[in-house]
Amino acid sequence: MTDYVGPQELLQEAVRLAEKKSELTIADMLIRGALAGAFLGYATSLAFLVTSQGLPPIVGAILFPVGFVMLALLGLELVTGNFAVLPIGVLAKDVSFFKLVRNWGWVYLGNLIGSLLYAVLFYVAITNWRTGNGGAAADLLKQAAQKKTLGYAALGGSGWTLALVKGILCNWMVTIGTLLALVSRSTVGKIAAMWLPILTFFALGFEHSVVNMYVIPSGMLLGAPVPVGQALFWNLLPVTLGNLVAGTFFTGMALYFTYAAKSLPAGSAHMPATTPAEPAATFAAAAAGADPLN
Repeated sequence: MTDYVGPQELLQEAVRLAEKKSELTIADMLIRGALAGAFLGYATSLAFLVTSQGLPPIVGAILFPVGFVMLALLGLELVTGNFAVLPIGVLAKDVSFFKLVRNWGWVYLGNLIGSLLYAVLFYVAITNWRTGNGGAAADLLKQAAQKKTLGYAALGGSGWTLALVKGILCNWMVTIGTLLALVSRSTVGKIAAMWLPILTFFALGFEHSVVNMYVIPSGMLLGAPVPVGQALFWNLLPVTLGNLVAGTFFTGMALYFTYAAKSLPAGSAHMPATTPAEPAATFAAAAAGADPLN
C-alpha cells in the first residue's frame, strides 16, 4: 500500500483546506500568521549563520526548509501559501472572494508581526544585548538587506520589475511546496515532498515577501542604511505582488483547471467542470460575486 495522494484528490483536499482557512477568526489568523513569520525568521537566520561560518550557500538552502516544515505541520498560516490555496476554494465556489481577501490581509499582517518580533529578539541575542556588532552573520544580513532594497533602487524601474519577477519565481516553488504537503498521508512523506521546492527557491536566491519581512528589518537593526520607505517600495511591494501572481495564477488556478475542475461531474456542488481556457475569466467573475460558470 502507498500513502501517495494523486493530483485530483490532492486538489480536493486543497478545496477543503481553503474552506477551513477562510473560516478562521481574526485572532487565529493573527496568531498563526505571527508564529509562521517567526519560524521562517528562525530558518532564515540559521541559513545565514551557517553561511557566515564559511560553508557553501547550498548548505543554508538545504537547512532553510525546516521553518516551512514546522509551520506546515502545525497548520499555521503563511500568506504566500494561501495565495494559491484560497483561490482554489474560490474557483470551487466553497470560498467567497471577500473571505479570500480577508484571509490574505490578516495573515499578511500576522506574518509581518511575527517576523518583526523575531528580528528584534534575534538582534538582541546576536549583539549580546547591543554590546557587540553581531559578527559575520550580522554582516551578511546587512549586505542582504541593502541588496534587496538599495540594489533594486539603483536600477530604477528595471530593479522594481526584477524584484517582481524574482517574487514570481520564488512563490511558484513555495506554493508547489504548500500543495505537496498534501501529497502524502505520512509525516515523513509530507516533509520530503515539501522540502524539495522550498530548497530550490532559496538556493536560487529568489524573493519571498515573508522571509524579507525578517531579513530587511534585521539588517536595518544591525546598521544597514535602508530607509523604511525604500524597503517597502523597492522590495515588499513588488515581491508581494510577484508572490501573489505566482501563487494565484501559476499554481492555484493552473492546477485547479487541469485536475480539480475535471475530477467531479458537471453540476457538482464542488469543483465544477470547466475548460482550462477560461481560468482568468472564471476567477474574475468570482471576484465580482457572480457565478463563474453562468
